[in-house]
Amino acid sequence: MKGKPVRISARNQFRGTVVSIEQGAVNGIVQIEVAPGLILSSSITNEAIRDLGLEVGGEAVALIKASSVMVGVQD
Repeated sequence: MKGKPVRISARNQFRGTVVSIEQGAVNGIVQIEVAPGLILSSSITNEAIRDLGLEVGGEAVALIKASSVMVGVQD
């Protein structure tokens, strides 16, 4: 999509560098390093990987929108 940037409601936006792309049959796992040693992973379609032009070493933004985040520990 060309033109003006799209404004979105997700407030958790992390700019980073794509460090890994592993494509599967339909979906792929994209890993983005957003701080030294801090990598976020996302499962997206292979079509989205192509449409976004994602490449290892390229810049991307991880957007996180969740109504809840669960945290757990082992007993």
